[in-house]
Amino acid sequence: MKEQFLPVGIQNFEQMIEGNFLYVDKTRYIHDMVRPPQGFYFLSRPRRFGKSLTVSTFDYLFRGRKDLFENLHIADTSWQWKPYPIVKFDFSTISFSTSEELEKSLLFHLHRIGTEHGIDNSVHSLTECFTVTIIELYKKYQEKVVVLIDEYDKSIIDHLGRGKDHLAVATENRDILKRLFGIMKGGDVSEALRFVFITGISKFARVSIFSDLNNLNDISMHPQFGDVLGYTHEELITFFTPCIDRLSRELNTERKELIETIRKWYDGYKFTARSESVYNPFSIVRLFEANEFENYWFETGTPTFLLNLILEKQYPVTNIENLKLPKELFSVYELERLQLEPLLFQTGYITIEKFENELYHMRYPNKEVRISFLSYLLNNFSRPENTSMAGVYKLLHIYLKEMKMDDFIEGACSILASIPYPEIAGRDEAYYHSVFYLMLSASGAMVHPEVLSSKGRMDIVIEFDDKVFIIELKCDHSSDMAIRQIIKKKYYEKYMHTNREIYLMGINFDREKRSIDDWQCKPLAEVVS
Repeated sequence: MKEQFLPVGIQNFEQMIEGNFLYVDKTRYIHDMVRPPQGFYFLSRPRRFGKSLTVSTFDYLFRGRKDLFENLHIADTSWQWKPYPIVKFDFSTISFSTSEELEKSLLFHLHRIGTEHGIDNSVHSLTECFTVTIIELYKKYQEKVVVLIDEYDKSIIDHLGRGKDHLAVATENRDILKRLFGIMKGGDVSEALRFVFITGISKFARVSIFSDLNNLNDISMHPQFGDVLGYTHEELITFFTPCIDRLSRELNTERKELIETIRKWYDGYKFTARSESVYNPFSIVRLFEANEFENYWFETGTPTFLLNLILEKQYPVTNIENLKLPKELFSVYELERLQLEPLLFQTGYITIEKFENELYHMRYPNKEVRISFLSYLLNNFSRPENTSMAGVYKLLHIYLKEMKMDDFIEGACSILASIPYPEIAGRDEAYYHSVFYLMLSASGAMVHPEVLSSKGRMDIVIEFDDKVFIIELKCDHSSDMAIRQIIKKKYYEKYMHTNREIYLMGINFDREKRSIDDWQCKPLAEVVS
């Protein structure tokens, strides 16, 4: 196995194999998909998870390039290495600012394929051109056609969260794709197809776009393909041993401790309830390039429409931490009634923890996503005027950990003071709860909102290895009232067996002053005998 890892910019399978790069062999999944005489597959995964590289892998496989698959799993199978005609769409290279532009760009792409293969597909109807292209390729080569579609949803999601006019374009683009993909079910076309693979970030348009393609096998949440993309823990420690050892020396950290830190930062994505969790491949590669822990994946771009949905719907962000979602929510995706929760899952901001009582229990995948996403929400939720507040966020959990309570409250008040008056004036208690929760989470503290106990629901719990803070928040009341509620409801009982110090903290926000005006923090032993 080669001793370098896969650089971030590599999305082409030929570049990966022919270069001096370390790679993780996923071709057992590729073989499972291509082995049947005909296959129609759909796979959604978050950005930067290797979807384009997978499309490229299928591309070279169906070209019959056995030389590129040497020493990989599929090379030892009975796969027949022969070329097939291929129709490939990469929607990142297709124009789609208007529906007319999308249709024109797709038609141009198909005409270019016709010219390259010497077939006549010079019709001006998009669906007819796609039909003719497939059938004529089949006739010419006497081999069934492979259709590969990458980022199918880009022409839709890039228009979301940008107002009604863009939503109208997204809807028109969706209808074009529905007509285009629908022709693959037709008798003559279907019989001419060997393999179809469609991938993208979202599934929200699945019902409408693929309703005419009902033989499409959606493997996005299929247990057999749970780790088709991303690295399992075994793959990380097996294939990246040279990188781990080098980073261990670079950071002067024990190997076991380093692996656990990598796991906390970048592992945790589960796309089915029964599959193993996987590491974010983009972040792992960037970690070994830069030799430091950072929020690599998150910084490559957050979909604007997600933030706009949260703000428009006034979604209670503290609920994201402990979502419980029914199966049905993952099967209905319509532009006219977007549901935030499945979109958060598809885009990688929340993941499956377990499936219990017919509900998916969701959580943030890892430290990178949790801190980055909540920091992003805080900055857009409160829109602070002082951009230096990011430094204050990072100090809050340190102040708590070191019991510097005056500094902690002063830092929280500074953040509240940085919020422009129009953003905070007249806000209710829920707003203050959300901002307080977001600022604590952005600091890197292990924050649990809305924690259930046998006696009620705690506002916020913050856990450290040696201590626990149970926090009750009030607006225009008093910290005494908050402390009394904690004691009366016995919220602390849930943590008494943990052998950690327990602190009860009451905080009151004065909405007129838009700040904390009263607070207290007491050890449990001091208030409960």
